[in-house]
Amino acid sequence: MAFEDLLEDPVIQKYLHELVGPKGMPVAAAPPDGEVTDEELAEELDLELNDVRRALFILYENDLATYRRLRDEDSGWLTYLWTFEYDNIPENLEEEMYRLHEALDDRREYERNHEFYLCEICSIRFEFGEAMDFGFECPECGSPLESMDNDRLVNAMDDRLASLEDELNLDA
Repeated sequence: MAFEDLLEDPVIQKYLHELVGPKGMPVAAAPPDGEVTDEELAEELDLELNDVRRALFILYENDLATYRRLRDEDSGWLTYLWTFEYDNIPENLEEEMYRLHEALDDRREYERNHEFYLCEICSIRFEFGEAMDFGFECPECGSPLESMDNDRLVNAMDDRLASLEDELNLDA
C-alpha cells in the first residue's frame, strides 16, 4: 500500500490517533519525505517542541519512526534526524488484532465462569463472593443485589471473536 494511501485509510488514521493522541496527530499525519529534526517539525507544524518529541518517541516505540544521531563537533550537542517508517503499520495492526482476540477470549471465559449480581440503583456489578460478603446488599445504597444474566454480553463477545477469527484466518 502506498504511503499516501495508508494515511487516507480511516482505520490507520484512528490507529495513529490512538497512539499519539490529538496533540501528536499533526506529526503522525504529515510525515515529511526523508530525514527531519524535531525542531524542524515543530516549526513547520507550529507545535510545541515537547509535543513533537513525545509523538516521535511514541512512533519510534511502535516501529513507525527511526532516528540517527549526529554530534556537533563544536558544541557537542546531539541532533536527532527522524525518518518515518509507515510500512510497518499493517503488521502492527495485525498484531493489535491478535492481542484483542486473546484479551476478548480471556474476558469471555471470565464472564462464562463467574456468577454476577447487580445493584440496579447504582449499576455496580459484583461477583458472587463479593455479593455474599455484602449479604447481597449494595454497600453504596443498601438496596438488594439481583442476579445478573450476562448471556447477551457473552454472545456479543462470541460474535466479535468470530469476526476477528474470520479476519485473521484463525480456526475457531
